Amino acid sequence: MVSSDSPNGGSTTPPPPPPKQGFTKPISLAGPTDADIQRNLELEKFLLDSELYESNEEAATRQEVLRRLDQIVKSWVKQLTRQRGYTDQMVEDANAVILTFGSYRLGVHGPGADIDALCIGPSYVHREEDFFIILHNILAEMEEVTELQPVSDAHVPVMKFKFQGISIDLLYASISLLVVPEDLDISHGSVLYDVDEPTVRSLNGCRVADQILKLVPNVEHFRTTLRCLKFWAKRRGVYSNVTGFLGGVNWAILVARVCQLYPNAIPSMLVSRFFRVYTQWRWPNPVMLCSIEENELGFPIWDPRRNPRDRFHIMPIITPAYPCMNSSYNVSASTLRVMMEQFRYGNKICDEIELNKAQWSALFQPYVFFEAYKNYLQVDIIALDADDLLAWRGWVESRLRQLTLKIERDTNGMLQCHPYPHEYSDTSKPCAHSAFSWACKEKRECYSGSRSSERCIKRKNNPEMVDQDVKEDKPEKRASVSPQRLDCVSPESCTSKLGGTPQMNIECIEGVRLVGSTMKDADNNCEIKSSDGLLGSGTSTEVGGVQISETGFVDSTNDRMKPKGLEVPNENGVDGDKDRDLALDCLESAETASTKSLPNWKEGAVGTDQQLDKACNFTTRTECLDYVPSASTHNLNCEGDVCVADPDQF
Repeated sequence: MVSSDSPNGGSTTPPPPPPKQGFTKPISLAGPTDADIQRNLELEKFLLDSELYESNEEAATRQEVLRRLDQIVKSWVKQLTRQRGYTDQMVEDANAVILTFGSYRLGVHGPGADIDALCIGPSYVHREEDFFIILHNILAEMEEVTELQPVSDAHVPVMKFKFQGISIDLLYASISLLVVPEDLDISHGSVLYDVDEPTVRSLNGCRVADQILKLVPNVEHFRTTLRCLKFWAKRRGVYSNVTGFLGGVNWAILVARVCQLYPNAIPSMLVSRFFRVYTQWRWPNPVMLCSIEENELGFPIWDPRRNPRDRFHIMPIITPAYPCMNSSYNVSASTLRVMMEQFRYGNKICDEIELNKAQWSALFQPYVFFEAYKNYLQVDIIALDADDLLAWRGWVESRLRQLTLKIERDTNGMLQCHPYPHEYSDTSKPCAHSAFSWACKEKRECYSGSRSSERCIKRKNNPEMVDQDVKEDKPEKRASVSPQRLDCVSPESCTSKLGGTPQMNIECIEGVRLVGSTMKDADNNCEIKSSDGLLGSGTSTEVGGVQISETGFVDSTNDRMKPKGLEVPNENGVDGDKDRDLALDCLESAETASTKSLPNWKEGAVGTDQQLDKACNFTTRTECLDYVPSASTHNLNCEGDVCVADPDQF
């Protein structure tokens, strides 16, 4: 054992390695340099100057609101217990507790943020008649409560209101106990016994938040990084779960995964690594903080092999608490494209910050949505008064994502949508009004290896063919759709035409179909081994199916972004010309560990020399790289700072 002499003459042993968070080894164990520490001080000062932290007075107000709400639900449960004829002792013991989740429980809430709260009651107090009727009426009679809006038919039933001016989203869960203890341990699996799925989803908000905090190596670094990236996402217009972008829990899981991959990094480093990792992530490879757990309770978990609906999720971000679910099922092809553009924008600015060519303020420049496109679609919501508008707007808002999906479907993906995550209210109108906006542009691209690529070459040399192509390629019923200008997604991405980051192609996103026989020894087929390797003067790591470079900074060249080709032996007569589907098989086997056999794919034959990165037709590999699923490298056995997939194991 290596020892060193201490100043007082004794000997000391090196400290034990920190406990492993997550289920893979980190990309790098490097700590901060002096330059990183200086950049971190500048970042923290920027966050303070941006007023992202609430004042002591506001914090005290929130605590008082939660205390009052806790008193209200306790009185409500005792009242119901007495009305239903229980004994005096039962009435005295009757209890309900209020727990927080979301940004408040994670410790990253800011001024004016709402509070996500969960009320846990006994088994005889029900959601439909007791929570949404009796408690609703109690709150409606209180002067402190305004804008009360029950949403009982939501995926997670919720009651929204303001209490003393603070917005609250209140959920309810009835657990299988006659008396709810004040010190209830919600992380214990017993709270899920004998409850329905809406209750499980309500309980999991708190359970997921607690699990995230347990799985990150440094909670304070995680909180600062998450606060920073949530602010960035709001400034860049990609923070909104309801419109198909990412919400609070999605960003928390993404940040927590980066914290696991760089356990000794400080926030300034983690922000940079966040963009470095996710500009190269190959969706739909899932982001997970731990292995997916199966349980005898039998609740459905995210598993594309068993659940057909899960096969069409294009940006899976899996919650770490049982039952593990995809928290980002709202993401569409259009919103994923927009987010990837913004990730590349963030990566570019962080590179410049590390080279002392930019300040942190450049990263948080607002995205000028209404100047980035030529054509926009607006949906106006009109009601007689503010109360009617509140209910009507909530109903419409919950279905906005469907409009984006139907535009993508009915135009065969040729009309790309960029939803604006904020609503607009025109106070000059004589009635209550609210509006939501989308930017729209036409996507007309060429693909190599197909007849269309030949026509594209001819089109460049003979512009007269343009009108002919439009008539031949588009159905007659869609001829009224006016051609859009071939703009970039954002002003920043327009640099791609001058040699910057190339734009992506989203045509390679397709539904995964599982049919056919099973493939035995899935664990062996999908085993991924690592070996030492160097890329330039730094190291490289395979994470999420792509090679992530660990140099001082990452440039945006095509070579740095290219994934490694993985050869798939066709030992079992695999059916299917979509070798990316087979890669998803291996991904699921490695990460869910929920079964020892995998279904095969159908349609054609996969050659033994075919590579996974040939799954899509595209002009340049970087256009499709973020969307092509390959064998996941989440279960890498890394040595040092380098992890490389061994194709011989597939």
